[in-house]
Amino acid sequence: MNILLTGGAGFIGRWVTKRLLDDGHKLWILDNLSNGSADNLEEFESNDGLVKVIVGDIKDEPLLEQLFSECKFDICYHLGASINVQDSIDDPRTTFNNDTLGTFFVLEQCRKHQVKMVFMSTCMVYAACTDEAGITEGHPISPASPYAGSKIAAENMVISYYHAYNLPTVVIRPFNTFGPFQKTGGEGGVVAIFLKRKLSGEDLNIYGDGLQTRDLLYVEDCARFVVEAGYSDQVNGQIVNAGLGRDISVNDLALLIAQDPSRIKHVTHIHPQSEIQKLLCNYEKAQKLLNWAPEITLEEGIRRTEEWIKTSHLI
Repeated sequence: MNILLTGGAGFIGRWVTKRLLDDGHKLWILDNLSNGSADNLEEFESNDGLVKVIVGDIKDEPLLEQLFSECKFDICYHLGASINVQDSIDDPRTTFNNDTLGTFFVLEQCRKHQVKMVFMSTCMVYAACTDEAGITEGHPISPASPYAGSKIAAENMVISYYHAYNLPTVVIRPFNTFGPFQKTGGEGGVVAIFLKRKLSGEDLNIYGDGLQTRDLLYVEDCARFVVEAGYSDQVNGQIVNAGLGRDISVNDLALLIAQDPSRIKHVTHIHPQSEIQKLLCNYEKAQKLLNWAPEITLEEGIRRTEEWIKTSHLI
């Protein structure tokens, strides 16, 4: 198939790129490189012309019109977004413009050209989990940051196009994804940051009391989920979660990684108002509709990520 992937130079986008190429598709990647990096795609450049990278913005409507008109896409995987919670609190306009308006512009092209859209949302839209069975897609939403609010607004537009225009669309809500190629600095995920600090001989800093829990999904499991949502008609018009189905407190995660309590420090939270106290995914819907389930344990995912950080000379 001919596939458009927005945000393909990002962390998850890089793994979705690999999966789609392994499945034999031709890929156009649109990314403005504000979050992603061209280095993430370096290994795919020699793929017999099956990958074309366009450095451009999802808010550039003439560029989108040209791409959709010329390339005859079968699926659009829309991952391009502003993803930093603190940035969204400091500068909500940029996040809204990228995540809500940008999604609308891509969605309009999908409607005009009858292209299925897979929209990458986030578990950050949910209220805290109150049930050990985990968060289902029917769980209350409670956007605690402009990032989450912008994603919900975009989700609603994506689902409305399914009902109003019979356009095949699906909203996917992966939980906290981690693995190789994730940033190890301030904008990275907690696993990557903790591993980098451990390997650099630094303390692991935990925001707040560390009792908040996360459901940590290994990135290759996430990429398989993203790709399968595009292939399946079963999920059209649906919202679908993906996660490990197991949560861990940030305190326990730090101890699992550092193996030394003396290297763990608690610091003042930078955005306590947007903290979700408990995140635990119920992925039964993905299992039922996509036959998807995670395959990589948290411990194995951490091992692979640590190995990648070491061999990538990031320390």
